[in-house]
Amino acid sequence: MKFSHPKADVYVPGGALAPAAALATVTHLCIGAHQDDIEIMAHAGICDCLDTPGKAFGGVVVTNGAGSSRTGPFASYTDEQLQDIRRLEQRKAADLGRYAIQIQLAHPSAEVKRPGKPGVAADLQAIFSGCQPEVVYLHQPADKHDTHIGVLARCLEAIRALPLERRPRLVLGCEVWRDLDWLLDADKVALDSGRRPELALAMLKVFDSQISGGKRYDLATIGRRSANATYHTSHASDKTEGITWAMDLTPLVTSPTLDLAGYTQGYIDRLRADVTERIQRLG
Repeated sequence: MKFSHPKADVYVPGGALAPAAALATVTHLCIGAHQDDIEIMAHAGICDCLDTPGKAFGGVVVTNGAGSSRTGPFASYTDEQLQDIRRLEQRKAADLGRYAIQIQLAHPSAEVKRPGKPGVAADLQAIFSGCQPEVVYLHQPADKHDTHIGVLARCLEAIRALPLERRPRLVLGCEVWRDLDWLLDADKVALDSGRRPELALAMLKVFDSQISGGKRYDLATIGRRSANATYHTSHASDKTEGITWAMDLTPLVTSPTLDLAGYTQGYIDRLRADVTERIQRLG
């Protein structure tokens, strides 16, 4: 299995299967922009596969991870050195989560953010053609990180290029940079990310280049999951120990007429109407 960038990395934890065969087993696929996005976004999917025989989780990181924040022990590292470390950290996370396969495409962020880059498109098309996942986890379209939105857009393009019968039955946009607590409850998809808390923390701590480099994603991610579960409803006891909120993006891959910006605007419009109605009724 070869991809367009010379530094693309394909890793099969355990090595029992060839990469193409491992990819073909994937039932839950997460495609993130950077190393550690998968573990922040899709812990629920990782747990679903660990807890259910016959399910297999696959991870894809689209960019090379260059340009991240760094202080402390990583302050003097070059971008090239940090990319090498982040690649190994992602492999370690895949080992811990017992992924079927972990692919790192190593594209520069600038290439992912521009439509029409043939290497990015070809790589994503090859991945989606090599498996038929039931669930796909992507970045959510109200995210404030430009690279996340670029990866989301390129993934939607690749899925829409598939024959209708080969498209995933469920596509979810998950919170990373900007949470989704603001969605109306009727618009939220709750992903149970409170399971296997020791594994959740261990997988986040693997990314020491980020944590010791000045970004406590481990504390922030676990805290947000817990806050989501507690603040989900005011008049009932918590039903889970952690929630990751997601948007249902499936209509965007089943209907060729839907526009990503317009679809996302619908969520914002429903929030605006809800806030306005409540103030007018009670204010």
